Amino acid sequence: MRQTNGTHPRVVVGPYDARWPEEFERAAGEVRAVVGENLLAIHHIGSTSIPGIHAKPVIDMLAVVAELDALDRRGAEMRRIGYEVMGEFGIAGRRYFRRDDAAGRRTHQVHAFADGSPHVTRHIAFRDFMRAHPSLAQEYSDLKRRLAAAHPHDIEAYMDGKDAFIKEMERRAVEWVAAASGGGAAAGSAGRAACGGAAGGG
Repeated sequence: MRQTNGTHPRVVVGPYDARWPEEFERAAGEVRAVVGENLLAIHHIGSTSIPGIHAKPVIDMLAVVAELDALDRRGAEMRRIGYEVMGEFGIAGRRYFRRDDAAGRRTHQVHAFADGSPHVTRHIAFRDFMRAHPSLAQEYSDLKRRLAAAHPHDIEAYMDGKDAFIKEMERRAVEWVAAASGGGAAAGSAGRAACGGAAGGG
């Protein structure tokens, strides 16, 4: 049974903070220093990467690496900069790291995939599609505010309430990217990856 009383951490969804991109750059620099040349790219994803929308104040980062095995060997270094090392954490081919502040509030998450993973495509597609379609981004923002108000101490219900919207936006986003690039193969592989975890972040 879900815990829905006041002892569960409150679901906090706040207005867009213009400092989030700067905080991403700071945190990404820490990750770059730890992962080294195995890190091919690191992207700001999730709701804090979409200007103007409400979000949980958690910086989501998408790390693209050359080799997951090499990243696994950096676990001790990731712990030293404050991250829990969570392994795949429910998504095959992912390496997930999370960091909380002194009060136990989640502040940062790193989702790492090997170069070429369709999960990379879908995460970036969702972000770019939302950025390019502000009316849909606002619809997403309004949905999150309603869910946070309806389920203030039930993060599972909050996440479940977003799921259908995110999956539909992911599907449209991948098609939008494929149409822009003139290719359908990427859309197929990224669309199949959408079952592996939503790209919407906070």
